[in-house]
Amino acid sequence: MSRRSPAGECLLLTCEHGGNRIPRPYAKLFRGAGKVLASHRGWDPGALRLARLLARELERPLLSLTWSRLFVEANRSSSNPRIWSRFTKSLPEEERARILERWWRPHREDVERAVAAEIARGRRVVHVAVHSFTPELDGVVRNADIGLLYDSRRKGEAKLCRGWAASLRRLDPALRVRFNYPYSGADDGLTTALRRLHPEARYRGIELEINQAHVGSKGWRRFQRLIGESLRELVPGR
Repeated sequence: MSRRSPAGECLLLTCEHGGNRIPRPYAKLFRGAGKVLASHRGWDPGALRLARLLARELERPLLSLTWSRLFVEANRSSSNPRIWSRFTKSLPEEERARILERWWRPHREDVERAVAAEIARGRRVVHVAVHSFTPELDGVVRNADIGLLYDSRRKGEAKLCRGWAASLRRLDPALRVRFNYPYSGADDGLTTALRRLHPEARYRGIELEINQAHVGSKGWRRFQRLIGESLRELVPGR
């Protein structure tokens, strides 16, 4: 059965950077790139573990990918040049088109179908895309534990994130929760693409960003469960 609030909200979970795998036919392109593939540039450490825990505890479906973002960036539009990394951008156009069709498009279409199906049932979808960010980038320390990314032009998304932040801070007042940090929720991405397809009354897309400093730490399990508890408060009931 679907978890939903009395207002008919339905939670959908996704994870676009869940792994750093490279398809075998393209492994030669990444020869000697093990270090960068293992880093935050190759994937989002901890994101898939958290997403799976949320899916299990909240009894919601999870749509995820484990191909490296350096192979093809699942959280970018197909027309965005940044969908390709230094390892793949020089491939012939026909080859890149095949990669999009085989490894990028299926996830995008699965998510689109899942959202459309819930909307067709008369529900409003709350889509939470689970990501993580490196604690330090280019010498700059990120001063947040959790980032909630949304489109500030959508009042419903802003209200949702304020409520989520309040719940997180109530559960743990020491948590540093920031909005549209360390990235903007209106940048090109999966949630942005879905906003173009559905009105705010039917779709609300939030990117959850967690600081990778928590991944594997002594408090990692508690940190994950705290996020789950706060999300249950946000989209309660069956």
